[in-house]
Amino acid sequence: MARYTDASCKLCRRERQKLFLKGAKCYSEKCPVDKRTYPPGQHGLARRQKVSEYGVQLREKQKVRRLYGVLERQFRNTYEKAARLRGVTGDNLVKLLERRFDNVVYRLNLAPSRKAARQIILHRHLLVNGKSVNIPSFLVSPGDVITVKETSRKLDVIHESLKRTRGDSGIPNWLTFDKGNLQGTFLAVPERADIQLNANEQLIVELYSK
Repeated sequence: MARYTDASCKLCRRERQKLFLKGAKCYSEKCPVDKRTYPPGQHGLARRQKVSEYGVQLREKQKVRRLYGVLERQFRNTYEKAARLRGVTGDNLVKLLERRFDNVVYRLNLAPSRKAARQIILHRHLLVNGKSVNIPSFLVSPGDVITVKETSRKLDVIHESLKRTRGDSGIPNWLTFDKGNLQGTFLAVPERADIQLNANEQLIVELYSK
């Protein structure tokens, strides 16, 4: 499946905020977003500031899609699924994205970024309820237990990520993590108010509703 292979920092600069795509670099002084607040490219500084309503909606969609590392068709399918669920479509969209396996692994601090989480999942280093799952888009359900395989417990990427975050630091309240057993539990589907996401998902709904 196609993946974005250019510099990840360009995406952050294009959206003019940190999308946390590079792990530890995003928290360091090397992050280019803090130094260059204008979009990338030869004419980044010269671009006009006035943006149309459609442009604002598009940028919001691109920001969220890139933050979660989802391709366009996959993101559209997730939106359509959210629209069929009861409740507010925008809230449902964010909740479905938060339930993605790669996002949950990232939230558990088992990977420094969602991209790294996908690599760990694709290489079958993790179990869900005792069974190997290698699908990053797999939707985790309340009560599901994510465990690092016995043969993968010495992976540097996992231990470096845990060391940087001090194990359970910053883990949201809908997850629990047992550092000793390298095991996390998805307690419940979070409410939108509990999800730390600097985005206006209603703009995405308005974009797709046209």
